[in-house]
Amino acid sequence: MKKLLFPAIITLLLTACASNKIASPYQKGTGQTQIVQTKNGLVRGLINDEGNVELFAGIPYAKPPVGDLRWKETQPVENWDGVLEASHFAPVAMQNRNGRFYNFLYHTIIKSNGDRSDYAPMSEDCLYLNIWRPALEGMDSGEEMDSGEGIANSKKPFPVLVYIHGGSLTSGSSYFEAYDGENLAKKGLIVVTVAYRVGIFGYLATEELAKESPHGSTGNYGLLDQIQALKWVKENISAFGGDSNNITIAGESAGSSSVNALCASPLTKGLFRRAIAESSSLVVPTPPHTFRTYKAALEMGQKVMEEYKVSNIEELRQIPAKKLLKTKNIHNSMTVDGYALPETPWKIYQKGQNHEEALLNGFNMDEGMAFTILRSITKKNYIELIKTSPNVTDLEGILSLKEVKTNKDAHRLYTDLFSAVCFNYPHQSWTRTLVAQGRPVYEYCFTKTNPGVSTMHSGEMVYAYGNLDYNGKKIYTQADYELSEIMQNYWVNFAKTGNPNGPGLPQWQEASCGKLMELGETRGMIEDPFQPFYQYLTFDLE
Repeated sequence: MKKLLFPAIITLLLTACASNKIASPYQKGTGQTQIVQTKNGLVRGLINDEGNVELFAGIPYAKPPVGDLRWKETQPVENWDGVLEASHFAPVAMQNRNGRFYNFLYHTIIKSNGDRSDYAPMSEDCLYLNIWRPALEGMDSGEEMDSGEGIANSKKPFPVLVYIHGGSLTSGSSYFEAYDGENLAKKGLIVVTVAYRVGIFGYLATEELAKESPHGSTGNYGLLDQIQALKWVKENISAFGGDSNNITIAGESAGSSSVNALCASPLTKGLFRRAIAESSSLVVPTPPHTFRTYKAALEMGQKVMEEYKVSNIEELRQIPAKKLLKTKNIHNSMTVDGYALPETPWKIYQKGQNHEEALLNGFNMDEGMAFTILRSITKKNYIELIKTSPNVTDLEGILSLKEVKTNKDAHRLYTDLFSAVCFNYPHQSWTRTLVAQGRPVYEYCFTKTNPGVSTMHSGEMVYAYGNLDYNGKKIYTQADYELSEIMQNYWVNFAKTGNPNGPGLPQWQEASCGKLMELGETRGMIEDPFQPFYQYLTFDLE
């Protein structure tokens, strides 16, 4: 253990003294990219070891939301002089997380390789994005693109996928290895990952903030960041060889909820065509998470003012960012602000005012397990726990779904109910809504067990984005790699055409057939395994 601890401590100290940015994984690659002319200035990235993917890391898409811009609508980025060397990831948004020492020891001793965002510095100056693109053939390193009009030599532009990270709207980063864009770029996509304000910095709401806003908006600053990022991508992605008329937005968990809100926002019309949503949906009258009423948002905002003993927002802006992270009030929800979201997503969808032309969405078989695994759920208390769910309309009906003989049975029933309420039914509701609108929908259920996250919340990500071995620990079998290849191709095909199907892939029927795709040891259309729960649930809780 001493042999492990000493180098760990030395490396930790070196990390703490390093730059306020994280080096991109291509520092030892095959060289620099050509210079790209964006509408804000010149930018140059790095090329990977194989010479087939280029990464532009840490490109600013908005003004830093610091000082007077804390809790204000996202402002367009200012132009820069010279060439922006996009060789490092930017700091992550301000958030609570485990300390550097804990993370380093954990990854050194347990996992053998850390996640790069574990050690990234934090800053309110966090509004940056990263772009992975297929390497451009026949172009000399350092050659400039022609007038920002796209790839020189008139190559066909690449379809674009813009990924919104998860983290309960309170944490996360744009460069976590699980959704690194390299492997999808190898398959012909340009992948953009976006950072945005989270927690109290992204979702605080007060009446005073609404009054000072030119749009009367408050409580959705993180969502407005995402919208500004989409505007930047729309305006600039052709300079990187992307097709600005073929953009798909994607996200997982709170990122999926954000994708849902982006589909509903009137501010995003024309900024993208399709959506991929993994493990979260807001298309129910009362979403189970990631969304709250405007009244609730303002009430929490007032609690924050009282907590920090300030009388106005200017005084709150003077509070250091690290001190604000210690708030007892958890800001993990969007709201109806009258601007980014004039109504709830549910109402907007019922009016057919959502923007996605096609949707690929779904959930994992054990979504709820990550949230219930440490809870004491037994034969003695499971019925009382189920009674506490406001979504259950028929207790006897829920209890009839599984015979409970053991504590394990009790835990299983409660976890399945948790999954159905928080994830699975909202996805089916989103699916049914788009089917009724006549839009193509492809729904899935991920069922592939493995020694890692398995089929719990977020377990499908490393498969869909081709990053099974991101943490350096070889735990997967050939069957896992085969499934990952299939899922990557589904995701890429959908981003390219709006249809996941392609040569050699199991046929994925549209959800209008009444079934969804199982993605596991077997692949094929099945009945929703949680359908029996839905008849005993309600989401009309307003």
